[in-house]
Amino acid sequence: MVEVPGSVGTSASLSLRLGQTLLAFGALLFMTIGVRFYQFTAFCYLVTIMALAIPWNLTLAMVDIYCVILNQPFQKPRILLAISIGDWVVSVLALASASSAASVVDLLRSDESVCPPAICNRYQFAATLAFLTWFLSLSSSLFNLWLLPSL
Repeated sequence: MVEVPGSVGTSASLSLRLGQTLLAFGALLFMTIGVRFYQFTAFCYLVTIMALAIPWNLTLAMVDIYCVILNQPFQKPRILLAISIGDWVVSVLALASASSAASVVDLLRSDESVCPPAICNRYQFAATLAFLTWFLSLSSSLFNLWLLPSL
């Protein structure tokens, strides 16, 4: 079996998972603390997807920790396929939520009475963190898909 850096069960995968979790948590934090995000559907969608990404990534981080501690590669093709599909779904949803939130922020910036600059900056930062979450999630998915044929 070829060991692909970033695939499930490696320390690189653990780093990717922890990065995804921290970025998703940051996006969730900046979107929800002290701000009325629920007035806009795109922001509610971003909060929902980031709240979905956190437990998904934490669960897979625990799998990575287990494999790294035992120094044993992950060799279950069906489970790896399910993880790859799950990563792909989470990455597509993260991209959709980040794009929709960013577009709403862009529209809201045109009228300062609707969205004061401080609040719009928080929304924009949350969308940026969601884009970074998408990037890491997509890379995890691609690494796992790359490993799948060698099993």
